[in-house]
Amino acid sequence: MSNLLTHNPAALQALMSETLFGHGEVGDFAVSTENIVVDSSPENTPAPVDTKETFIFQGDKSTGVLFILRYPEYPYFSPQAEEAFVKTIGALQLTAENVAVVNLANPHNPNDFKQIMTFFSPKKITLLGVEPASLKLPAIAHNSYMKGKVATVFNTFSFEEMFADIQKKKLFWNEFKTFIGS
Repeated sequence: MSNLLTHNPAALQALMSETLFGHGEVGDFAVSTENIVVDSSPENTPAPVDTKETFIFQGDKSTGVLFILRYPEYPYFSPQAEEAFVKTIGALQLTAENVAVVNLANPHNPNDFKQIMTFFSPKKITLLGVEPASLKLPAIAHNSYMKGKVATVFNTFSFEEMFADIQKKKLFWNEFKTFIGS
């Protein structure tokens, strides 16, 4: 067994499996790497992370409510769409913290419905401007939903489409209330 001793902060970051946090001003503390020894023996090497089983998302996936969108220009929503999203779910006693939102435009996120189901284990899925066919799902008309064995999928317009057409917004809201309430 060989021990690896390093003073290189970049190497330590790559080798450490936990994130360390401090508080206060940067000058309030210093970390000495002088006595840090990393055991690189095979039995102590962490298992590789399967990136196909992880997603970058916001919120809480444990509640079973998932919103799937595809916004290439933004991490999640445009500022106007985010405001509308927060107001919409707030009217139904939900918050951005107690639902999960995944942007399939993020290259890290797989565009695979089976992986989405495995990772998030959702009960209610809302497709915001994401065509069901892009996830290899059967056709679902806009503002309607399909019940599956595990989850129900609601297909609707993106917020930008609803901003441009007030009728789409009304159709969405009437059906979305029923979907979330069921």
